[in-house]
Amino acid sequence: MRRSIEIMDTTLRDGEQTSGVSFSVSEKLTLAKLLLDDLKVDRIEVASARVSDGELESVKQITAWATSKQYLEKVEVLTFVDGGVSLDWMENAGAKTQNLLTKGSLNHLTYQLKKTPQQHFEEIAAVFASAEKKGFNSNIYLEDWSNGMRNSKDYVFQFLDFLSTQPIKRILLPDTLGILTHTETYSFLAEIIQRYPKIHFDFHGHNDYDLGVANAMEAVKAGCHGLHLTINGMGERAGNAPMASAIAAINDFLPEVEIGVNESALYKISKLVSAFSGIGIPSNKPIVGDSVFTQTAGIHADGDNKNNLYFSDLMPERFGRKRKYALGKMSGKANIQKNLQELGLTLNDDELKKVTARIIELGDKKERVTKDDLPYIISDVLNTDFLQKVFVKSYVLTHSKGLRPSTTLSLEIEGKTFEENACGDGQYDAFMNALHKIYNARKKALPKLIDYSVRIPPGSSSDALCETIITWETEGREFISRGLDSDQTVSAIKATEKMLNII
Repeated sequence: MRRSIEIMDTTLRDGEQTSGVSFSVSEKLTLAKLLLDDLKVDRIEVASARVSDGELESVKQITAWATSKQYLEKVEVLTFVDGGVSLDWMENAGAKTQNLLTKGSLNHLTYQLKKTPQQHFEEIAAVFASAEKKGFNSNIYLEDWSNGMRNSKDYVFQFLDFLSTQPIKRILLPDTLGILTHTETYSFLAEIIQRYPKIHFDFHGHNDYDLGVANAMEAVKAGCHGLHLTINGMGERAGNAPMASAIAAINDFLPEVEIGVNESALYKISKLVSAFSGIGIPSNKPIVGDSVFTQTAGIHADGDNKNNLYFSDLMPERFGRKRKYALGKMSGKANIQKNLQELGLTLNDDELKKVTARIIELGDKKERVTKDDLPYIISDVLNTDFLQKVFVKSYVLTHSKGLRPSTTLSLEIEGKTFEENACGDGQYDAFMNALHKIYNARKKALPKLIDYSVRIPPGSSSDALCETIITWETEGREFISRGLDSDQTVSAIKATEKMLNII
């Protein structure tokens, strides 16, 4: 039989310790729902007790929702040895499961708390007794446990002997500073689990040496019963072991283990956490990065056409994604044909050679080329004009202090001119409102704008060219359009004109 492993997500608690990150009450509730309902993790750690009024309100809303879904025992809160103050905070918040933070190394106990092991254990026992009276479940963190195993193993086992007598559900073993190697992770956990076979142990890995996923796998091999992970590897310093990579690795390389996480929801939640946190996802981040399912070299695209020679078990469809083929100076005909197929376009060999040459030329100039640029490149190279059917003929943008920005727009669609004006929160918003009026009158819907970014070369002067990159969504698919101009609003309008022709 396969052994079941619990996955606890701590994005909303430990992940929020990422520098500069603070989730709002509504963001925490939204993510809690997605983590339990869509991603289907076993537990979520949502907050630290006593932090702020906002933290209290967020936990109240999460526990109210969790109660209605019978998820309350899946919601956990970090608490402290503080004479019962944290437990009162938990009770006020409606939570039922505490993760008590204690000292897992003699070094931390001696120099931070300035207490003896016996004093620490007595205070912990008092917290557990109070929690039991309130009907709470108790788990316990041994902070700096990894250094404790390296430098004060006798203390760690003294502590675990004491905990084996206490009313707790789980012991949580953190590599607080991310210092363990994979061999240490395995040997330390195997020794502990063999000595205490009836106790549930979780491993909580950090990623300071980029070994978070490797250590998580070794922890599972050693027999641990649960893992703590975060979306996008968020967390203090280099972050925690990342959810997506760890889940994919366990599913593919540890067949003896069963986890309930829904892989197909990983990418969606990753993007949402990035949007809420303001922390971008590196394009090459495994599983969730924008480029990780993109073939760049033409030989790879050719190999994919010939018996999927460059495919692996990491198929993008597992994670709700699609394989892409980059366009640039390393593009071969196979890359371009793959993109043409998605657009429903066909070129003969001579036309394909000309388009390939132009794409390589643009790549040499470090210009970015996407699938959605292909119609324009084809039009330019083959001297066709049928592709552009929509033209932004003219516009007036106004911005005055004390008045709402407004736009008057003249648009030509297949030779017919339309005019509209509108106000908005900014000049581009006013432009889009005028555009919506034109398309609504024609009973046509525009794509939804889901991302808008501007790039200006570092060190540039005020007249520098800026590139606006807009991501749109229509009928369940996303696409990107770009515009370039010294005026940011104009560059956005140029990107929008491209979008109108793409649709």
